[in-house]
Amino acid sequence: MPLIPIGTEIRTRRTPLANWALIGVNVGIHILSQPLSRVLGYELQTGWALDAVRPSLLQYFTYQFLHGDVWHLIGNMLFLWIFGNAVCDRMGSLGYLLFYLAGGVFAGFGFALTADNPIVGASGAIAAVTTAFLALFPRVHITMLAWMFFVFTFQVPALILIVFKIILWDNIVAPALDQGAASNVAYSAHLAGYAFGFATAMLLLALRILPRSQFDLLALWDRWQRRNGLGPALFAPPLARPVQAEELNSRPLDTVPLTPVEELREQISLALAAGDFSEATSAYARLLALDPHQVLARAQQLEIANHLAQLRRYAEAAAAYESFLSTYPGSADAAEVHLFLGLIYSRYLGQYERAVAHLRAALEDLRPDAQRTLAEEELRRAEERLFGRGNQSQV
Repeated sequence: MPLIPIGTEIRTRRTPLANWALIGVNVGIHILSQPLSRVLGYELQTGWALDAVRPSLLQYFTYQFLHGDVWHLIGNMLFLWIFGNAVCDRMGSLGYLLFYLAGGVFAGFGFALTADNPIVGASGAIAAVTTAFLALFPRVHITMLAWMFFVFTFQVPALILIVFKIILWDNIVAPALDQGAASNVAYSAHLAGYAFGFATAMLLLALRILPRSQFDLLALWDRWQRRNGLGPALFAPPLARPVQAEELNSRPLDTVPLTPVEELREQISLALAAGDFSEATSAYARLLALDPHQVLARAQQLEIANHLAQLRRYAEAAAAYESFLSTYPGSADAAEVHLFLGLIYSRYLGQYERAVAHLRAALEDLRPDAQRTLAEEELRRAEERLFGRGNQSQV
């Protein structure tokens, strides 16, 4: 059953100019390859291809913009469009362009180490972009087009699609099963590109050169470490203060029963530690029903709010984020929480006055350029809606 990715659920915050330019250059060179060959006095498919036996430095760049036929071009450009726009949005156009070219160069080196024939195509660079997408957006769902007796679409998490289908099956398992079949696919270039893209993106996240989010792969790893007691997390907000020995002695835990509020707080803690967000949010709702003023430890409160936002329960998520800010106003995460609240109030709840207040507060402390740009753009839109609404006549 043929499967083709046709889209993601990511909305880019700025125009991915570098990715569009790369697609345009690839298409343009393919269309103009014959006229360019006549002007240059040699066949592009020969002169610009990467010769694995006698490669030149320039060929490590030029081979990336050549394709064997129109179907080779269309397949590569489809994947570049699907995964490249979001990665370009996160990295910025210049950083993305350098990353893309470096991924192609690294893929070319990987191919030259294992082959003795020429290679053309953008697949190595696009492989790097694909695993960068995996590192940055592992929970995003990819829309797939499939057909057998009829055409239909379905969604699959990026983590599953990229790791198990694209990398393992398409480039390792399937080629091993078809060893006797002739193939002109440069699997070694693909694998080198995947390795470069993933390692580079994770390093940029760890060094905070790329803006971090609660949903990138490093953040998921951090939360897994916390739940399994494997050490301090790289991204986790500070936990609540440790319990003092005097507090333990003030109430023997094995003789004094827990109050209903204490029981629910313990249930939430255990559910979060086990990764059961459904039970955690359910227990959190019951906790607030007993006492609306209850606030969890900093890390737990953020995890609950984030999960409510993922479930699109925006009013509840906003209330959880508000409780976090009122209880932990000096937290290192406060600026990002203000940004999240501004987006929720502006885009989903229509409370533009609150959105404006939170976005202005976010801009006071936000550092990453991408987050500042997002906050500024959303603030402009929220102010237009707020003041525009005030000037409208009512009938």
